[in-house]
Amino acid sequence: MFLFDYMVNLAIFSLLVSTPLVIRSFINLKPLKYPQFWGGLYAGAVSIVLVLLAVKQQGYVYDIRYSPVILMFAYLGPVAGVITGMFALSIRLLSSGNWFPAIAGWAFIMGTFTMLHIYFSRRKLPLFKRCLALSGAYVVLYACVVFTFRILVDEPAFHLQYVCFVLLGVLVGGFLIESYERMRRTTAERNEMALSLSASEYQYRLIAENTSDLIVVMDPDHAIRYFSPSHEFVLGYSSLTLNRAELDRIINPDDGKMFDQTVRKLLEQKTSISMEIRFRHRDGRLIPFDSLCKPVEGKEGRIEHIVIISRDISERKKAEEFLLQSEKLSVVGELAAGVAHEIRNPLTTIKGFLQLYQIENPTMKYGELLQDELGRIEIITSELLSMAKPQAIAYSVTNVKDVIEQTLEFLTPQSLMNNIEFKREYVGEYFPVACVKNQLKQVFLNILKNAIESMPKGGEILIGLRIDPSGECLIAIQDQGCGIPEEHLQRLGQPFYSLKEKGTGLGLMISHKIIKQYHGRITYESKVGEGTRIEIRLPVHHEIPKQVEHIDK
Repeated sequence: MFLFDYMVNLAIFSLLVSTPLVIRSFINLKPLKYPQFWGGLYAGAVSIVLVLLAVKQQGYVYDIRYSPVILMFAYLGPVAGVITGMFALSIRLLSSGNWFPAIAGWAFIMGTFTMLHIYFSRRKLPLFKRCLALSGAYVVLYACVVFTFRILVDEPAFHLQYVCFVLLGVLVGGFLIESYERMRRTTAERNEMALSLSASEYQYRLIAENTSDLIVVMDPDHAIRYFSPSHEFVLGYSSLTLNRAELDRIINPDDGKMFDQTVRKLLEQKTSISMEIRFRHRDGRLIPFDSLCKPVEGKEGRIEHIVIISRDISERKKAEEFLLQSEKLSVVGELAAGVAHEIRNPLTTIKGFLQLYQIENPTMKYGELLQDELGRIEIITSELLSMAKPQAIAYSVTNVKDVIEQTLEFLTPQSLMNNIEFKREYVGEYFPVACVKNQLKQVFLNILKNAIESMPKGGEILIGLRIDPSGECLIAIQDQGCGIPEEHLQRLGQPFYSLKEKGTGLGLMISHKIIKQYHGRITYESKVGEGTRIEIRLPVHHEIPKQVEHIDK
């Protein structure tokens, strides 16, 4: 029966210690503002309950009111411990006599525990070890009080049971608190790890789902694990199932063999390999990609996955082609300058002597024809020089409408001879552009002459002029000529490329260079048998132009 009472008392004490811990586990409460004060109050209430549940056996009273006092000193410090001790002392004084020994012993214990707490804090002793140390100190202090005040000195069994009862309460309470703290730390670490993994996963998902690169994860047996969402907005495939057939559908068939060879080589060498491969867009066009195949090793060095990251290099290809074209133009320009200088000197001599010979022999046959051909050669050499030589250019603000009108006036005789009518569609009167007037006139002459020559049976040439919504000056020239095949449109403007039998291709090339120099652009639309439409866009002038030094390359 005596043991049963002990067990009931300890069980109730365990319940009272566990209750706030359990509540704290299930309800995410905010931290208390003054935890030492509120903890002391709760522990004081527990000590009152423990005194009320004291075990009475053979005229002795056993209670564990000092167990919560020791726990409060160990875990929350002197403030909480003293508050708990005050509750324990008060219920002790109310329940029995001998106040002086009780008060003196209480004060002695409180003072010693406070000094020990300060010492433990400086030494940074773990909390549970503080419980054990304070329990040991309590045993010594209790013995000192017993012998000092001669309290039942002849009943050592009573004191031994009492001390064991208190120490057992401290051990049970400390074990419960430590278990809760360990569980709380484990849960916090797990939650922190879960948040960290979630944040990491979110970052990787954010990158994978918003990058323009194509990402594919493949097993060594070619089973597909992952297709990045970028396949939808880069290649147009909205839903790709995780099988190799889908990858084969995307890869250009001509590059499939190279892809398989690269994968085999990667599995053999276990190193990253790059390759250039073409993927097929959903609309059928081929897009070049630079693909990096990277092995992912698992246990024992075996390759478990292959990550393929592909980047669209269409723009890079265009830039390389543009750079190559620029280099060709530079070489052509230098060659043209040299050839033009070498041709011009003997040409001048031949032309002069031919004129003298015609004067001396008026009846010379084919003289005019020779003069015309020599003049044509001179025009070609002049065009070559204008393409290659450096020029100091002074820009001026010019009304594009005036330049077009002057050009049309100059071409009117030729248009009448070819039964061609110019129709104008001007939306406005003033179209300011910073340019060199004669250069812009040369562009219009080249384009309009080509339009006239493409209409041997006559017709209409429509010239449109307006400011488009983007703020650019739009010049549109539409003829009714023979038209240009679509495959030839991309080559217009290249040096020495012409669709005319006696053309040099330099006229459009120079026109392209002039418009590009003004930060404009030329586009072509044409249908064979229906005619050609050429649009020139030039930036509208908004400020006073400056004199600049320009060098044609």
